[in-house]
Amino acid sequence: MPKTTPCLWFDGRAEQAAEFYVSLFPNSKILDVSRYGPDTPGTAGAAMTVGFSLDGQEYLGLNGGPQFPFTEAISFMISCGSQEEVDHYWYGLTAGGGEEGSCGWLKDRFGVSWQVVPAALYELLGDPDPERANRATQAMLKMSRLDIAGLRRAAGETPVAG
Repeated sequence: MPKTTPCLWFDGRAEQAAEFYVSLFPNSKILDVSRYGPDTPGTAGAAMTVGFSLDGQEYLGLNGGPQFPFTEAISFMISCGSQEEVDHYWYGLTAGGGEEGSCGWLKDRFGVSWQVVPAALYELLGDPDPERANRATQAMLKMSRLDIAGLRRAAGETPVAG
């Protein structure tokens, strides 16, 4: 199968966004930056594209202009193994002007949508007891940042660490 790399269209802030994301995700780095030259559609010397890797997944940031803003129709899901991870990504991605959404969704300061989801949510929503799954769902619908202990309590469990 050919390699697939998400390309994110920014309005002049691709390099700043890539630096921000690389600072939050482990094992991440800027791979390359190409810059606009003279007689190109962008400002000479400004970043045109920024290749970066977030924990092994490659992305490309393109400074294409204001024509195509981000929408919630596309989001990146972060599956977290603990509340500590949920909090790290939630508070990190909303820092500096991000917006909290509901049910674990947020927009970062660049307008990119993310879902910060604990793996425990899938376990709870897939519970063989439909009443327990529904209670977890109802609790999730009332949350912005997802709280594993709160979800487990709502489902009728004694919360465990994680």
